[in-house]
Amino acid sequence: MSFDRDASLRDWLDAAAGVRGRLEPLAGDASFRRYLRLRTDRGSFVVMDAPPDKEDSRPFVHVAGLLRAGGLNVPEVHAMDLDRGFLLLGDLGSVSYLDRLDAASAPALYRDALAALVRMQSGVPAEAVPPYDEARLAAELELFPEWFLGGHLGRPPNRTERRVLDEAFALLVDAALAQPRVFVHRDYHSRNLMVHARNPGILDFQDAVAGPLTYDPVSLFRDAYISWPAPRVYEWLDEYTNLATEAGLLDADLPADAIRTRVRRDFDLMGVQRHLKVAGIFARLWHRDRKAAYLGDLPLVLRYLLDAAAGYPELEPLARLFEARDLTGYAGATPCGS
Repeated sequence: MSFDRDASLRDWLDAAAGVRGRLEPLAGDASFRRYLRLRTDRGSFVVMDAPPDKEDSRPFVHVAGLLRAGGLNVPEVHAMDLDRGFLLLGDLGSVSYLDRLDAASAPALYRDALAALVRMQSGVPAEAVPPYDEARLAAELELFPEWFLGGHLGRPPNRTERRVLDEAFALLVDAALAQPRVFVHRDYHSRNLMVHARNPGILDFQDAVAGPLTYDPVSLFRDAYISWPAPRVYEWLDEYTNLATEAGLLDADLPADAIRTRVRRDFDLMGVQRHLKVAGIFARLWHRDRKAAYLGDLPLVLRYLLDAAAGYPELEPLARLFEARDLTGYAGATPCGS
């Protein structure tokens, strides 16, 4: 950031927000926003600096209000200047789920995350956020051929591969749209959940949409930054299914086995859609934005894709495309940032 923007931020904190203290940089994310911790004699705050020519902070403020009204633990907005892209937020601490997750801690942490997720899905109005509609789902899928196959691997899909992708994409979009529609955080994973006295603290919710029921469970359990054995994932998914059924999000009149089978299929197909998108985004972050850190997470994302595609006959052509492109080898590699 420029010296002028830094000076403007400090002036705003002093004059408009009425706080002074020591600013410490925090880890950034995949956007143009930056975050700083402000330590003051009144306690600790987080400052969001989102240049308005690159980031619109209004969705963050809007969704934060929705989530707080729904009883979720998200940062309080203490002060804001949306014209300049400055926000003063409550501080949910510095310990993420990713920092704490291991075999011993996972059951309790995920239990809290599932309880919060079902509260969010059942208590926050989906109609208050943009729809995760066919056009948006399809546009996200196009990130894979454009940025991963073409931009990263250097070989855009040929005519035959394009046909395979089109058929798979249509299947995935139809499956997503057939699910119950709920409020979707859209990045509900271990880096955006904070270990907190009111567990979990929830971050990075500004891109929320109204969309498929299993999207956030996929983000949580097929996390791009930490992996678990498939049987354990399905056990947690069944726990979620029970909670969602009790909350009225699923048809309780159906047999329990039928509900679990349907949710598992929806979850797996939703995972293919999400990880095709994520692979494209991670490739774009490097080739367009020169952010190399996410390349190291691509092998796990591709492993999720390969495993899910191999498990469904209707995705067999897509699995063969992955095999022809030798993504199996890539999924087992450790890519570098150059």
